[in-house]
Amino acid sequence: MLLIGFIDKCGTGLWSTAMALYFTYVTGLGLGQVGLLIALSGAAGIAGAPLGGRLADRFPLVRVIICTQLLRAAALLALLTTDNYLLLVLFSAAGALPDRATNVLTKLYAARVAGPDRVRYQAVNRTTSNIGWTLGGLGAAAALAVGSTTAFQLLLVGDALSYLVMATLTLRCAEPPAPASSRVAASSTDPTPTSKPSNPWRDRGFLAFTAGEAVFFLHDSILQVALPLWIVHATDAPVGLAPLLMVVNSALVVLFQVPLSRFGATTDAARRLLGPLAGLFAAGTLALAVSALGGRTLAITALTTAAVVLTFAEMIHTLVSWEISVALAPDDAQGAYLGVHGLAQSTQRFAGPLLMTGLVSAGPLAWPFLGAALVATTAAQNRLVRRRLATPSLSVPKVTVSEH
Repeated sequence: MLLIGFIDKCGTGLWSTAMALYFTYVTGLGLGQVGLLIALSGAAGIAGAPLGGRLADRFPLVRVIICTQLLRAAALLALLTTDNYLLLVLFSAAGALPDRATNVLTKLYAARVAGPDRVRYQAVNRTTSNIGWTLGGLGAAAALAVGSTTAFQLLLVGDALSYLVMATLTLRCAEPPAPASSRVAASSTDPTPTSKPSNPWRDRGFLAFTAGEAVFFLHDSILQVALPLWIVHATDAPVGLAPLLMVVNSALVVLFQVPLSRFGATTDAARRLLGPLAGLFAAGTLALAVSALGGRTLAITALTTAAVVLTFAEMIHTLVSWEISVALAPDDAQGAYLGVHGLAQSTQRFAGPLLMTGLVSAGPLAWPFLGAALVATTAAQNRLVRRRLATPSLSVPKVTVSEH
């Protein structure tokens, strides 16, 4: 499955880099149309995470993963068949649903296969994914240098073919065992009616945890949206610094995500990382504010510091999110809970860029306020998780790899 994740990101790196340009130069859409298409498909994709989690509780996980891969390929190839705007929106939205479900299904697979090593497994997966994304981006850059319609179409086809290769490889993967309570319930011959599975939508504590996660995931929009805009509109740093800081971000993830995973190997250890996470958020947002004080050297230094610090915040939060979201998911509805948790990242992808453009417009003082909000959220999340983990029934039992 790690190889499959690598291929996934290679293909995604090919297409995501060129997507907006494809709609502009190949299908002839205007700037406003492209922006609306991406926003609408992103909004539709929000439903993908809970839908994928729910299906994974009802059907074999490997089959669900294969279906999402085939749907992603079909939706992409459908874009080649039309220039009609409504159809392009429809096909893009259809592709966003399985795309957002993939993150949840990957985490669920890791939880079932790796057991107590799930955090390290996910760290390795994220590292290989970043390498794949980089390679895909380099391939896209080479194709974009050509700039022809055929080159854009080949990038799209290349991404679609990657999903077909992934589906073929996934067919060879064994179905991971479901949580013990689910297996017992499925095999029981006791005619006594079983209770309904846990419902994450009625679990106020878990919904509050997911809301806090949506705030934490803003580090994605800060690095990918706000930082380039801030460099251009508020600092004396050269514009070329923006892509270099993205390279730094990817390199740091590749180098440190796996080594850092040992600090979140248990649920309680992951919870304790919320303290350092608060410090990283505070330091990173303060550095962004300092970068606007004037001067090229100060701007470059402060922006580089912000990018490095916020990248470590991203990696630490990833460890916390992986471990605690699984630990809080009851065995009888693990997929449904992780699906609802997936809404945090999906919602941030939709709303985060809008918030970041507003913060950039508001000026330097907006960053300390955002930092304070992030710190306050870590404190609230720490209290909530500590209280929830005191309830034994909410913990997922440890499963060793040797049991599979």
